[in-house]
Amino acid sequence: MKKIVLLTGFEPFNQESINPSWEAVRALEGWSEAGFRVVVRQLPCLFGVAKLAMKNLIEELQPSVVIAVGQAGGRSDLSVERIAINVDDAPIADNNQRQLIDQPVVPGGPAAYFATLPIKAIVHALRDAGLPASVSQSAGTFVCNHVFYGLMHDSADFGTAIRAGFIHIPYLPQQAAAHPGAPSMALADMVAGLRIAVHTALLVKSDVREAGGVTH
Repeated sequence: MKKIVLLTGFEPFNQESINPSWEAVRALEGWSEAGFRVVVRQLPCLFGVAKLAMKNLIEELQPSVVIAVGQAGGRSDLSVERIAINVDDAPIADNNQRQLIDQPVVPGGPAAYFATLPIKAIVHALRDAGLPASVSQSAGTFVCNHVFYGLMHDSADFGTAIRAGFIHIPYLPQQAAAHPGAPSMALADMVAGLRIAVHTALLVKSDVREAGGVTH
């Protein structure tokens, strides 16, 4: 039986007409190789609703690997997140115009969770392929971190080990054109990077030990 790899991206938010995270993951719909197949789903940019949607997907699909992907306008590389923190402190409103401030993602939950993906091995593989990448020490405090924390909290309770984590990606060029000076990345490079991340998550048993990490 093939392992399930779940990839999620978000709907557009903050007056953008497109979200690169969804464009990148949906390009991998139907990808299947010996031993695994990929399932992609779009998440709403909504506090609470997005976290519940992710929990339901984990219960329904019982994936071996989950990589949630989100837009991080202003970043220039594929940012593989290390840590999710238990706080919602939104700099902007979500798509229901909710702007949570200093609220826990999960009341009474741990302060933080670490990704269980081999994050440094993924970054190493991405760089070897000529793609800009880094380990990120902060997933922010908006809906991306909200989903990331919920994913790690729920997968910890799932009972079977799930390799899970979050990758932030830059604007697409057409978005950056509306934000002068903002970096961007071609969709083809984002998709190639996600393929590498999936392969690495499935094949690498122990993460590499090397210095690296960026605080955004």
